[in-house]
Amino acid sequence: MQIHSMDFDDTWHPATHPSGAVLPVLTALSEALPQRSKFSGLDLLLAFNVGIEVQGRLMHFSKEASDIPKRFHPPSLVGTLGSAAAASKFLGLSLTECREALAIAVSYAGAPMANAATQTKPLHMGNAARHGIEASFLAMMGLQGNKQILDLETGFGAFYTNYSPKVLPSLDSHAWLLDQQDVAFKRFPAHLATHWVADAAASVRKHLVRSDRDLLPADHIERIVLRIPDVPYVNRPFPDTEHEARHSFQYVACAMLLDGGITVPSFQIQQINRPQVRELLRKVELEHPSDNLPSFNTLYCEMSVTLQGGATFTERSDTFYGHWRKPLSQEDLQEKFRDNASKTLSCHTAESLIKSVEKLEDLEVCSVLTTLLKGPSPPEASKLSSM
Repeated sequence: MQIHSMDFDDTWHPATHPSGAVLPVLTALSEALPQRSKFSGLDLLLAFNVGIEVQGRLMHFSKEASDIPKRFHPPSLVGTLGSAAAASKFLGLSLTECREALAIAVSYAGAPMANAATQTKPLHMGNAARHGIEASFLAMMGLQGNKQILDLETGFGAFYTNYSPKVLPSLDSHAWLLDQQDVAFKRFPAHLATHWVADAAASVRKHLVRSDRDLLPADHIERIVLRIPDVPYVNRPFPDTEHEARHSFQYVACAMLLDGGITVPSFQIQQINRPQVRELLRKVELEHPSDNLPSFNTLYCEMSVTLQGGATFTERSDTFYGHWRKPLSQEDLQEKFRDNASKTLSCHTAESLIKSVEKLEDLEVCSVLTTLLKGPSPPEASKLSSM
């Protein structure tokens, strides 16, 4: 659940957060299983890729899955089956048991998008991980399900329109989807679609502010127009909570215009409720061009800011830094990890984790990762936990 609590995890296309339901399952299993059952870093990597692969293959069976979701939160669907697949691979289940685990997982799957932008949304990810591993254990105990459930409209097809499963390639010709389609890594914790908005807003801001030390002339702004896809659950004109702000085109645009950057503290309630923010929010309008479809692979954001004197500045973002077409550098990805880990891990532990992950396939025992994660906390974190 915590892995998705800030909406800071990776995002894929078709739309889902692929790692959140899989990685916790594997790290938990590597820690919980008897010490005599040693699992290598390569074992973890293979099971992880199987869990991601199952999610991607299932989403490719439906055109609806290619768009930003409207009905079901994808991690609660494909994430649950990805978790079951990864756990089954890691535990060495037989082909029959793997099939049963996936069938059982389908009956655990599904959570509505209505709980997006609430504290309950991260629970979808936690449940996907938990239910997937439970499905694997139940399959090991002999529980059976419908063996054709992934092929049926009344099975997994109940979650997606135009669901049309296809025969998968043989192992001899199989190509991993992660080799063909990388993931996006976010620079700030908010819905992925808002990153196009932030990128466009940063470009517009350069026309309005001469230097980083100058304040935005917010009182001179008459109108802000965002041309974006129609994504109702990210259309939140006046967010009241941090979760709503993370799912608000309008808030991300205004925060970037005002501050020149978006960080983790940008979503604190005192930042959201600033008078300058509220003033700007009242000036934001959304437009939905017919060619701007709700797909993480094709969407764009065009922003226009009109000043009181009539001058208008327009900028457009087609791809932001962090998207799979413009991926974060390894250095920036590691820096993101350091920033997040510094709240709970010592610098030494964080650096040890980075080195271990870089050579994960060479680790003889992958439980070293969980050992490091339980390592000493920085002094300030220790003080907070004792209060």
